[in-house]
Amino acid sequence: MRNRLTDELAVCGLNAVKALGEYHPERINRLFLREEQLRVFSQTCRKLAEWKRPYKICEDEELERLCKSSRHQGVVAMMLQPEVEGADEEDLDTWAAGKTGLILHNIGNDHNLGAIIRSAAFFDVSYAVISESERESLLTTSAYRVAEGGMEHVCFRRVQSTAAFLKAASKRIITVGTDIRARQRIGDLPLILTEEAKKTKYGGKTQAQGSRPGIALVLGNEETGLSEEIRSLCSILVRIPGTGIVESLNVAQAAALFMHSLYEFS
Repeated sequence: MRNRLTDELAVCGLNAVKALGEYHPERINRLFLREEQLRVFSQTCRKLAEWKRPYKICEDEELERLCKSSRHQGVVAMMLQPEVEGADEEDLDTWAAGKTGLILHNIGNDHNLGAIIRSAAFFDVSYAVISESERESLLTTSAYRVAEGGMEHVCFRRVQSTAAFLKAASKRIITVGTDIRARQRIGDLPLILTEEAKKTKYGGKTQAQGSRPGIALVLGNEETGLSEEIRSLCSILVRIPGTGIVESLNVAQAAALFMHSLYEFS
């Protein structure tokens, strides 16, 4: 939940707040927790005390009021609403030198984003690009909780137009579009990427000789998928074969399968 008066975002859930306290404690303005969680967050509390930022022992009623959820697991951190910088040429050059990332187009659901980012952290995916219009709807209390700490390990960047960014990115990195109508299958992805990586257009200035170029997985809305324009701008299109009893997987499930395949390729 966002507090519009203070421009703060509530982060709740044991793993989400632990990761925030371990990797980015400077982002925490205030901490609220049940007494039994004090031992787990003792280091974070010490840092907050040094910085003269408050922490408070409280009961479930106050925790639920702060985050508007009963799934707080006894701890809520209030931090400034995350600022997401725009993607630029320097980012693209870094990513082109062997990084794996996500380009998220109209995902539209903060729970799906949280699940995707949890998998991204698990499979060493470095960054996620989101559109400017989705920034506030995706980076929410629920997304942080569902990500289970993954938000602290993935660098977010925003773009005004996914299509314009893809047009530039596909000249430097391999962009893998997910499409249920694609001819090529996820099982063939390692061979497809090996062949695609041989093309001289890919790579970054700091890329080590012989290393693979950067790869970005392009994911769309689970109801409508990727638009025709976005599909046409991807380097390759790949699908996950199934029985056809249901049309497709949940976008977060599909993302996890693709990220595992990219991790194995790395």
